Formats: sequence, C-alpha cells, structure tokens
Amino acid sequence: MPELRIEAVVNGRKVARNAQPYQRLLDFLRDDMHLTGTKDGCGAGECGACSVFVDGVLMKSCLIPVGKAQGSKIETVEGLARKGDLSILQKAFHKTGASQCGYCIPGMVMAATAALRVNPFADREEIKERLGGNICRCTGYQKIFDAVELARDVQNGRLPVTALAETEVADGKYIGANVRRLDAPGKVSGALKYAGDMTMPHMLHLQVLRSPHPHALIESIDTSEAEAMEGVEGVITAADVPGEDGFGVFVHDQPVMARGKVRYVGEAVAAVAAEDVVTARRALAKIKVVYKPLPALFDPFEAMKPGAPVIHDYAPDNITKHIPIRKGDIEKGFAQSDLVVEQDYETQAIEHAYLEPEAGLGYVDADGVVTIVSPSQNITHHRHMLAKIIKKPIAKVRFIMSPVGGGFGGKEDMIYQGMLALMAMKTGRPVRLVFTREESIATTAKRHPSRTTLRMGLTRDGRIQALSLKMICDGGAYGLSTEGVMRKAAILGAGPYAIPNVQVDTYGIYTNNTPSGAFRSFGALQTQFATESHLDICAERLGLDPFEIRRINAMRDGAETHTKQKLKSVSYLRVLEAAERASHWEKGAPVSRGGARRDFARDGEGVRAPCTLGARFSEDGKLEAAE
Repeated sequence: MPELRIEAVVNGRKVARNAQPYQRLLDFLRDDMHLTGTKDGCGAGECGACSVFVDGVLMKSCLIPVGKAQGSKIETVEGLARKGDLSILQKAFHKTGASQCGYCIPGMVMAATAALRVNPFADREEIKERLGGNICRCTGYQKIFDAVELARDVQNGRLPVTALAETEVADGKYIGANVRRLDAPGKVSGALKYAGDMTMPHMLHLQVLRSPHPHALIESIDTSEAEAMEGVEGVITAADVPGEDGFGVFVHDQPVMARGKVRYVGEAVAAVAAEDVVTARRALAKIKVVYKPLPALFDPFEAMKPGAPVIHDYAPDNITKHIPIRKGDIEKGFAQSDLVVEQDYETQAIEHAYLEPEAGLGYVDADGVVTIVSPSQNITHHRHMLAKIIKKPIAKVRFIMSPVGGGFGGKEDMIYQGMLALMAMKTGRPVRLVFTREESIATTAKRHPSRTTLRMGLTRDGRIQALSLKMICDGGAYGLSTEGVMRKAAILGAGPYAIPNVQVDTYGIYTNNTPSGAFRSFGALQTQFATESHLDICAERLGLDPFEIRRINAMRDGAETHTKQKLKSVSYLRVLEAAERASHWEKGAPVSRGGARRDFARDGEGVRAPCTLGARFSEDGKLEAAE
C-alpha cells in the first residue's frame, strides 16, 4: 500500500510527514515525531497511557489509525507547558508525590487535564470518574486524586500558587518529612525515557519466534528463507550461543532460546533482526521448525507422580525445590490439642500487569563492550550470567538499568537480554526489542499458583499447640525465582505466632506451564493467606474473637521463630491493635466460614470426635456438641 501524507498541527506546530497506512496515531507520534511521552502500555485502549487530545477531545492514540489524524490538531503531554516548565497540574503531581514508576503518569496527566478543562470545579468523585479510563499499578490513586484537587484549587484561586512550592525541610531532617521525588519532573512531563522509548542510529528491530507447543523436541530449524529476505540483517537460534547457555535466579536451567526442546507455549525458539518491525515479523513466518510433541504436564500434582514425564533431566522427580522445616514434636502437639482443624487453600497464577511492557536495547560499543539497556531488576546478576553465555570476560559486559515502568519482581528475570546481546554481536548494530502486551502476558513469569494443606491443633483457650503446613507450587517450565519463593514461604508460613511444634514443607514443581517467578511478597502471600484464613476458622470453632486468638498466640519481644531466629523487638501486637481500631471491629462479630474442612474436637477425657462446623465444651472440659 502507498504511504500516506499526514498534515496536522502537533503541539502548536504544523507538521507534514509520510506515514505507513498500517500505523496508529500512537506509532506516528512516537516513531516519527519522537514524542515518546505518549506511552504504549496495552495497545488495546485499556490503560490510557497513550492518551492525547485530538481536536480538543481526549482520545487513546493506540486506537486511532494514523489516517484519521489528517488535518487534526493534536496535543500531547509535551505540549502542556513550555519546554523546561511544567503546567499547574504537572506541578501538582510533583507536589503530592503522585508518580512512582511514572510510566502511566503522562497519560494520567492528560486525563486529569481533560477533567479540569471540562469542569474546572470537579469534585473528587467526578475526578475519579473522569480518570476511570486510565490505569496505574503503583500508586493506589489517592495521591493522583490529591494532585488534581490541588491543581483545581490553584487554578480557581482557592489556593495561592505558592501551594505548589516545595515545602522546606526543617533543620535538614528528611525522615518523616514530605520530600519531593527528584525524578518526578521528568515523569510528569513525559521527558523521561524508558527502554522502549530509546533509539540509536542504525538501529535494528528484534522480533522473536515462539513455540506453539508446551513440550516438544525440536527436530530441525531452517532459517534460510528468513535470512535471505531483504531488510533482514540477522537470525539467531540456540546454535549462536558461544558459551554456557543457561540463566535463572537460583538454578541456571533456562537457555537463551530453546535448546533441543521447548518446555512451554511461548518459549523463544529463534529471533530475527531487521530494518523495521514489520519486516522482522514477516521473516519469522519464513522460519521452518519441525517439532515432535512430547507428553505435557500442567498440574504439579500430576508432575509429582511416579512415572510422570520428566521436564528437566537433572530433576527426574520434577521437583525444583523442597524446603522442609521442623520444630518440636508435631504429633505430640496434635495429641495435646482439644481442637484440630485441617483445610486446603488455593491461590492462582497472577499477572504482574506492570504498565511498561518488557523492552531493551543491545549494542557493542567502540571498545567491544557488549552493552544491554533494560529495566532489569537484578542487573549485577544478569551481567555475570550474560558474560558466561556470550563467553566474554566480565569487563566486556555492561548492563545499564533503564527506568523501570513497574516491575513488582516480574523484571527480575533475564528473559530476553541474552537475545539482544547475541544479535548485537552478530550484526554489529544496535538492536531493540519491545514486547507487545500480548507477548508480555503470554511468555513472562507469573505469581506461583499454590495449594496449601494446613493442619492446626489448639487448646480450648485458643493456644496453638501444633501447625503442619504443606504447600505445592506450580513453578512452571523453568526455575527462575522458585527456590527463593519456596524459602520465603516456608520461613514466614507459620506467621508471627509462638507455636511450639511446627512442620513446614514447601515444594516448587516443574510443569509445562508459563514459568512462575518473583512477585510482591515472594511466597509469603500464599502461605500467609492460608495461615490467617485458618486462624479465623479456628477462632469461630472455639467461639473466640479473631483478634483475640491472634493476641493469645502473638510473638512477644525475645521470641524465637520456627527457624530458630531470635527476635529482639516484635511490633506485631501494636500493629494488630492499630488494625483493630482502624477497622472499627465489633468484638465477638462472626467471621465467614470457608469451604469444606476436616475438623476434630477432643474433650477433657481424650475422646476425639469429628467436628465440621464447631465444638462446645462444658465447664469441666467435656465435649458437649460437635455440630
């Protein structure tokens, strides 16, 4: 199709540029006009990071074909204030600390600007409604709403302009003071460059061919047609790795690209670098891969069964990591308990949903140093792994951490940086890779799905005598952070409670699902969800207030954990009491019951009876009823 000639007014200046008919307005602004404050977060009109004004109307530029921009007046975040200055609203975002990672903030500023243009006196509820089309994963939104209200009041004269000024810190004491973020101006103005915003002269664009199979042998890869295409400068596979092909956080079990077989749908098999993204994608279709499907495992319990298909040869039982912890005599503890409650708890895989898709830039500098620019959350470890992969001394490998547009643990893994390095070395040119949102969701690590079986024994006054916890986690196809997640889950699984007898087992299991990795709370969420839910159930069984059962068992100063760690100062009771006050909890209020349980009550004479809903004891300690 022929190119389009786009004539428009962008940020007050007339422009006339050629554009490709398949481009979106977003692509035109970012790639042709270099206005990268307009971010590409989802490509589907959901996140609002690409918001711009078109003829005065707030619109999502990822949904607008570039041809629709013909003759339009377009305003981006860069056009809200003179260069080097900030608008009142941008200053308010800076003042209130409304930006964290900052990736969503230019779009959020545009939506907030639109809100105050439509109604300069909008109240907080209207502000919330008008910003409803924009997503932020970091802030919790409250500071953003504060910023819009502050800008509204300054614009309307309710507050002086000095309300936007920096607050002086008394006597240089910054702890506990409201201090401005140093990087906020670049974030609220759209000037800060993330990896996907960065370009270099003579840069190539990388695209990745991914496996359609969850588990299969690779019998052959033919890249000849792709390599022969005009505009293609390089094709790489596992055969291009010169050194030790393996990376990971704890176990280096993942190759840069699939070597010999694929282990999950979406695993990288080959990569193409071309003069533009479209050519690179067309070249991927020319690569011929012959697969021999293998039996696949999608359930960790199936993967643990004897005779199950083996995903990694070094782990014939498909166990990535097992963490066992023992304290006291668990059976003695249950024997001394009046009530024993057993329950299963499950958590699902969760997408990190950071607003910035994975992106990176790789090049070899004039001194032969292989350089990777990416939002890596673990760049020192990545540097050491990459040096072994590309077989270069560490002095010849450099990682530069670009601003991280949200990570939450999900950018701790070196998923694509190795491909950038190999391609930059092969072509001698800078190479950039930017994931689509679909690619990010389908191929990168999620929170570990888990099933926890928890058994707790308590005396009738609510004191925990024994806790047995067994958690099975789906670690997916590669190890990534699974070992660390299992350790943290085991260490924190018993909660902040003084329990004399503890048995904990956490297992990370290989499957042919998308790999699981680090995510906020790093394993503690799964086991703490089970432990705290279980305490509510036990409180109900014993007729105790849920806050009270926690107070009874809370660790105090000088306590020892089930891993034998001595704690000097324990603030749990203070936190618990603050939570009780803040929640306006009505003492003795019932808590909701969970699902099916296996509960047992023991009376004063040692008679053990099944108890599915609750137990009542007489004053002399005999079991009166087990409902």
